[in-house]
Amino acid sequence: MKRTRLSAIGLVAAAALALAGCGSGSTPPSGTSPAGGADTSLSDVKNAGELKIGTEGTYKPFSFHADGSGDLTGYDVEIITAVAEKLGVKASFQETQFDAIFAGLEAKRFDVVANQVSITDERKAKYEFSEPYTVSTGVIVTKADDSSVSSFDSLKGKTTAQSLTSNWYKLAQESGANVEAVEGWAQAVTLLKQGRVDATINDKLTYLDYQKTAKDDEIKIAAETTDKSLSAFAFRKGSTSLTEAVNTALGELQADGTLARISQEYFDADVSK
Repeated sequence: MKRTRLSAIGLVAAAALALAGCGSGSTPPSGTSPAGGADTSLSDVKNAGELKIGTEGTYKPFSFHADGSGDLTGYDVEIITAVAEKLGVKASFQETQFDAIFAGLEAKRFDVVANQVSITDERKAKYEFSEPYTVSTGVIVTKADDSSVSSFDSLKGKTTAQSLTSNWYKLAQESGANVEAVEGWAQAVTLLKQGRVDATINDKLTYLDYQKTAKDDEIKIAAETTDKSLSAFAFRKGSTSLTEAVNTALGELQADGTLARISQEYFDADVSK
């Protein structure tokens, strides 16, 4: 599902980086930019009366148009809109393809990217990140009546359905599984339910999004990774004051139950922590 889903090996590093948060050595002190100038990122947003947000608008259920042509909505859209309200400004969305989204951020077309951006070592070197607002794992999905798979080790000798370009394919191989190539989640579930494969590995968010509408009692989560993938809002370097203000807003939204409510709306589960 995610545009930048991490491999199982990379998840540990991502989690450690996220826990380091904005206090890492590469982040300039509050109130300063990397060049030593004044950090006006928060005051610029306040003075403009709007938070300019880069997002795809075609990435369901995170950022998409209802019924294909309706209002922009989604998990990320609702959360960043709630953050903007906490800041006392309007949420102003600018839709762009993901391949160009960071270039748009660097060009100051928007102040923040809200598009399920996974925290990676490479990105931490280039951008500032908020605290994570999405936490996910990798999961093994099997038929509901299958008790033979209960861990990744038990996949040895089993057959899983995977896209050959995904990091889940690598995890399946590392677990000793035979891999049946598929185009994506829908085909993998079909083969699984037909009994042609034993399991499929994917992101937990993909499974939850599917079950939100399908209510499919023929499949289940048999096991999940202990490592977690974390997604957060991305900012230009030097936007420390804005990043800190967003973190404060996220903390308030977590405390008052808003994040959990939005998460339940889209996933029937709290994926915000």
